[in-house]
Amino acid sequence: MIFWLIVIALLALLAYLRFAPTDLARWHQKAPGETMGETRGQNSMIWRAPAADNLLSRYDAVIRQTPRTEQIAGSLAEGQITYVTRSALMGYPDYTTLGLYGDNPPYVEVYSRSRFGRSDLGVNAKRVAGWRAQVEAGG
Repeated sequence: MIFWLIVIALLALLAYLRFAPTDLARWHQKAPGETMGETRGQNSMIWRAPAADNLLSRYDAVIRQTPRTEQIAGSLAEGQITYVTRSALMGYPDYTTLGLYGDNPPYVEVYSRSRFGRSDLGVNAKRVAGWRAQVEAGG
C-alpha cells in the first residue's frame, strides 16, 4: 500500500512539472542588468551582444529549430519573444527570452533559465552556446 502511494505521489509530481501553467508575466521579461557578454547563474544564462544585421531574427530561426521548443509569447515585430524548451525525458521547462533592447547602442539579449530546481547543471549555458555557434556560423 505504501509503495503505491509513493508511486502515485511521484506520478502526480511529474504531471505537475509537465503540465503546470506558465505565468507569462513572470517569464516574458528582459533579464536584469545590461552587462555585455555572458552572465551565468545557478540555473540561468544571459548572453548579450551589440545588435548586428538581423541578429534577432537569426537567433529566432535557430531557436525555433531546437527540439521540443515552442514560442509562447511575443514576436519579432515586438522585439521580444519567449520560448519554452522541455527536456526529453521528464519534460522539465526551460524558458528563453530573446529581445532587442537599449538605444545607444542597441543590443540583443538571450536569457535562458530553468523553472524548477536550484541548478540546471549547465543545461541553459550549453543550449545558449550551441545557439550562438549556429548563429555565428550563419545557421
